[in-house]
Amino acid sequence: MNTFKRYFGLIFLLIAPFIFFQLVKGAIQNIDSTGTKDINNPIIWIIIITIFTPIAIGLVIFGWYAFKGEYDHLPESSEEI
Repeated sequence: MNTFKRYFGLIFLLIAPFIFFQLVKGAIQNIDSTGTKDINNPIIWIIIITIFTPIAIGLVIFGWYAFKGEYDHLPESSEEI
């Protein structure tokens, strides 16, 4: 199970920046001043990117700790904390 956690940590480390890059790439491609749909509005993209940025950072931090093995032993009682 600990090996599984480490592999998942590596996956999170790799996938979070990729998803963030794809989100920014999609924003650049879809923002259009002459567009009439909501997807062409830059305000919508700014809001989406602002909300997703801390989520992506959290995934990277979680992935790093999981890859390092910080979650190998989880406390079973409050005395272990």
